[in-house]
Amino acid sequence: MKLVVGVSGASGAPYAARLLGYLAEHGQRLGVQVDVVFSDTGLQVWRQEIGGPPRLPFPIWKNRDFSAPFASGSARGYEAMAVVPCSAGCMSRIAHGLSQDLIGRAADVMLKERRKLLLCLRETPISLPHARAMVQAIEAGAFVMPASPSFYSRPTTMDELVDTVVSRILDRLGIDNELMRRWEGHPPPGAAPVED
Repeated sequence: MKLVVGVSGASGAPYAARLLGYLAEHGQRLGVQVDVVFSDTGLQVWRQEIGGPPRLPFPIWKNRDFSAPFASGSARGYEAMAVVPCSAGCMSRIAHGLSQDLIGRAADVMLKERRKLLLCLRETPISLPHARAMVQAIEAGAFVMPASPSFYSRPTTMDELVDTVVSRILDRLGIDNELMRRWEGHPPPGAAPVED
């Protein structure tokens, strides 16, 4: 699978860093090839939340470089794109088909070619224009996945909390992972209570 990862300018660079770190470590074994594109503000937020410029073993495309192969629907092999994190502004531009930059164009290609597009929204609170853009993005074929950590796996560190979101992103993309303990449901009726 060829995967595009877009990093937009919302807080949430640790999600992108963990996703890209996992793919750097396991991507070859899993048959995943990655291309990365940062928005200008995505780079700024990365530097603030992660520190320093991104050092990744993947091609990193400039956000105005429309010569990237995934900027065209005729490029073969690109099956999916994830925008992690995705600001509400980025989601809104994608929902309205505004290809002002490479992230927007790549997302537009994914939608028009009926390929998988995942938008990991990292914005709160949600305004009415955001909610309408979210509906429009979903209707266009995108998966909108808010970066909402889960707690049933009882994460005890920030990294484990980040993994609850990144694991779901990988799941939705169809990429094998065991980043978090899976939901196992409730004990059957009559079972002894679990001790803390």
